Formats: sequence, C-alpha cells, structure tokens
Amino acid sequence: MPTSVLTRWTVARPAPTDFLARFPDISPIVVQVLYNRNIREPDQVRAFMAGEMSLYDPFRLKGMSTAVERIGQAIEDGERIAVYGDFDADGVTSTALLTQTLRALGASVAPYIPDRVDEGYGLNTDALSNLASRGASLIVTVDCGIRSGDEVTYGNHLGLDIVITDHHSVGPNFPPALAVINPKQPGCKYPFKGLAGVGVAFKLAQALLKSAPLVTDNRTSLHEEHLLDLVALGTVADVVPLVDENRSLVQRGLVQLNTPRRKGIQALMDRAGVKPGYVNSTAIGFMLGPRINAAGRLHTAMLAYNLLMTRDPARASSYADELHQLNQERQRLTLEATEQARAQVVDEAGNVPHLLLAASPDFKSGIVGLVASRLTEEFYRPSVVLERGEDESRASCRSIPEFHITRALDECANLLIRHGGHAAAAGFAVRNENLPALQERLQAIARRELEESELIPKLEIDAELTLGPDLYSLYDQLDRLQPFGESNPAPTFVSQGLRVGRWQAIGSDGQHLKLAVSDGQSWWDAIAFHRGGEANELPDQIDLAYQLDMNEWNGQKRLQLVVQDWRPAS
Repeated sequence: MPTSVLTRWTVARPAPTDFLARFPDISPIVVQVLYNRNIREPDQVRAFMAGEMSLYDPFRLKGMSTAVERIGQAIEDGERIAVYGDFDADGVTSTALLTQTLRALGASVAPYIPDRVDEGYGLNTDALSNLASRGASLIVTVDCGIRSGDEVTYGNHLGLDIVITDHHSVGPNFPPALAVINPKQPGCKYPFKGLAGVGVAFKLAQALLKSAPLVTDNRTSLHEEHLLDLVALGTVADVVPLVDENRSLVQRGLVQLNTPRRKGIQALMDRAGVKPGYVNSTAIGFMLGPRINAAGRLHTAMLAYNLLMTRDPARASSYADELHQLNQERQRLTLEATEQARAQVVDEAGNVPHLLLAASPDFKSGIVGLVASRLTEEFYRPSVVLERGEDESRASCRSIPEFHITRALDECANLLIRHGGHAAAAGFAVRNENLPALQERLQAIARRELEESELIPKLEIDAELTLGPDLYSLYDQLDRLQPFGESNPAPTFVSQGLRVGRWQAIGSDGQHLKLAVSDGQSWWDAIAFHRGGEANELPDQIDLAYQLDMNEWNGQKRLQLVVQDWRPAS
C-alpha cells in the first residue's frame, strides 16, 4: 500500500551471475527475488518453487506429550473441557479448530471467548470461576495464556487443570500450568518459532489425531487436512511470517478454502465477493479476515465462531450478513477515530514525537489497534491508542522495525495491570492514575531507542524491470512463490521514465487512482489505492514502484501494475 510519508527506495543488490546461471529454467527475475529472500541453495529453491515444505512432528513441541495425555484422560473419564480463546481472527479460528477436534474425539467440550470490553484479553479470574462452577475441570487455552501467570495460579486453586497453547512472547511471570505449548518458551527445541496461535492449536489437534487410538475408543472421520482452512485464515489474518512451516500450512489451507466445505466459509466468501478458486493471502488479509475480526471488535467473537462451526446454510448466510454490516461499521468508526487521534499527536507546527499516544473515552476498544496501525503507517512512528475508561484504560500498540514495543512495555510493567504482544504489536491495560507516568516513560524509551534513527520507511524493491510482453510469463512464475505475506512479501519492481497517460479517480468517494503508463512501446493499466486525491499532482513522466497483479473483469484477465509509490522521472 502506498505510504503518505516520504519513502526511501532501496533496490536489492543484483544476485551474482554464477548464482543466476545455476537455475537456467527459472526466470532470472524470479531467481533474483528468491536470492533477496535468502533462498539460495538449489534444494531450497526447488522446494520453494514446488511448494514442498514439510510439516514438523507436533511432539517436538515442549509440553505436547503431557497435554495429549491429560486431554486423553479427560475424554476417557467424560470430564468437561473448556477451550478458552481470544476474540481476534487467530483466536476464533483456534477455538473452532480445537473444539471441532475434541468433539470428533468424543470429548465433552465447550468454547469460551471473553468479551473484549467487559473482560479484555487473556484469562481472567471471573471467567475461570464461572467455567469451574459449570463443571469444567480442564481448561485448554488457544492464542492466549502465556502471560496469565496469576490467573493460572488462581485456576489451580479452584482445582482446574490448565493447558496453555499460545504463540506470543513469554513474559517474566511464566504460568504454572499443567502443560505449556509455545515454541517461544525456554527449552522448546521445535525448529520453527513463528507459528500463529491457530498453528499451535493445529499442532495439538494433529498430535491428538495421531494419538486417537491411545486417547479415546471413539473412531473419528476427522482428518487433519479438514482443519487447514481454519489454519490458513487465522495465520494470514494474524500477520505472522509466511515462511517455513507457516508457508506449508497456508498453502494447504488455501486448497481447502478454494473448495470450501464449511457452510460458514462459503457464505463469508459469497458476501465478500470472493469466488472459490480465487482465495489467496490477499483475499484473506483484506476481505475475509477483517470480517471475522469485526465480530470481536464491535459485537461478540462468538458470532464469528458460530459462522465457522454451523452446518446450516441459512444460519451461515445470516451470520455472514451480520459480519458484513459490522465490518462496514468498523470502517466508519476507524476513520472517525483516526481523525481524532491524528489531531492529538500532531502539534500546530505539524511535528510529531518519537512515539505517538492518543487517548479518548470515545475510542472503542475494538478499533484502537486499527487506529494505531493507521498512525504508524502515516507517520512511521510507534503508536499507542487507548480507550480511556472511568478507572482504567486499555490500549493497542503498533510499531516499526526499529522499536520493539513489547520490550518497551516490559520496562513499564510496574505501571501496568497487564500487557503482552510481539515486536510490532502489543496491548495493555493501565490504571488512569498511572497514565501520565506511563506516557512519560514510553516517550523516554522511544527517544533513547530512536533518536539516532532516520525515521523514514523503506520500500524494498526486488529488481528493475523493463515493461514488455514477457511480463505475463514472469507473472506466472512469480505466482508460484505464493502465498505472499509477512517475510515473503509480494515482489516489488521499479520501471523508470514511464509516460503517464489517461487517469481517473475511482471508488465510492474517489479514493483510488486508476491510470495508464507507457514505456514508449505499449500501455499498461495501473491502480494506486488510496491515492485518488493526488491525481492532479502526477508528473508527465514518472519512475514507478509496483507489484504485478492479474485483474479479471467480465471474464477477461489483464495484467495490471499495483502502484506502491512513484517519483518524478529521474
């Protein structure tokens, strides 16, 4: 997506000639892209192009054997199991996946997803008390729990056994659970650390299905492949690295999504205008994932859970309609809150601090993360956006590569009620009396970490291209590098000295720009999202940074350039 701040273009260093020569059957541009992503050994290149990434043995995860044994005992004894999830797309898909697996194995199981507003993220003591009073004896968390040490201790006092499955970074207060499954925990020798929450939940499901004869006498027709549609949805929506095992999981999950078995996913795709056979990581990230997330942001995440689990086409259609409406409301609220937050962080001279912090009782907790993302994209600064409550406030944070936001929050732990997250995204709760001190400390940390940094976003460009008829065959080869996402971005190219032809603002309010560019030989369609207001600023000749995409309209396919940035021709 184009940025609204000055961007520094960085063109990758050309791969050595002898390296290019090792792959005569692959386009040199594709080989260059692989080289840029550090995929350089012949076996790596072959496997990546062929999509032949294997899955690791789930029992290599620390804590897996203990978890499988305890769950098996609960199934055999008819104990009540609660699957405790999170309210985002990763957590909802994780909850659906593990609940479906346990039911197939004959377990007595119920899902539980906390309310974002009333309960907040992660385990909470009221929920554990409620689950225990309803007969649960075993709690299995998905996509949460790794920083809930006090809550796990409380659950233990209630007589609950708790199994944590999570992928977030480990805090100083390690939970005293019966078993913890998290590839990031100390002592875990699992070869891949980048699984999403739904990926960790899938590994537990995979281990249970492999051990089915040992954990239950019930036969199940459920196969692990049937769960990979949920894994692809949650993994892409959570923006984890699409490399290594994640790449394999998402590739296989996309096969399932493009021939959808679930009535809810069929209805969701239909309402979003995504046709079977055209689901890719972009469709998940921009069309399907936001609708699943909208439930937990503005209503209840159980709506999205019910969509994924229902077998009734009529109910599926109703759930999909409701999610669509919530997503539209989410877009409106995000736009309004972003304008309000922007006014708080920019001074009269147009300057911004090293870290942006905005707070208001009008900010809904379900959209503060989206607003923080917008601020970080616009100003290239770490951003904290808080919903200010009567006594305490809840915040979401987004950051830039130069600033590890969760480590910064770790330095403020004595001011916080709870916190957790990743390098680039985090959340916390804070008592309002501590807000001034928190803001001052975060700003001091940001100054310390960023004062010597040039805070200008980079646009990483894979290679310079000459436009021509070979672009179609190049696109076909590049398409084999899918799915694109975090750590495997869609390749970006630059072409210089292009002439700008016809252009027009398109979209409901003219927010996008459609144009045509020429290298002097032929004309190519291009689309610049969110830059419709800059149409009158286009020079006659430009250097263009773009990605390749295939646009289908009225049954006809035509290659188009998806604009990332432009400059006056050098």
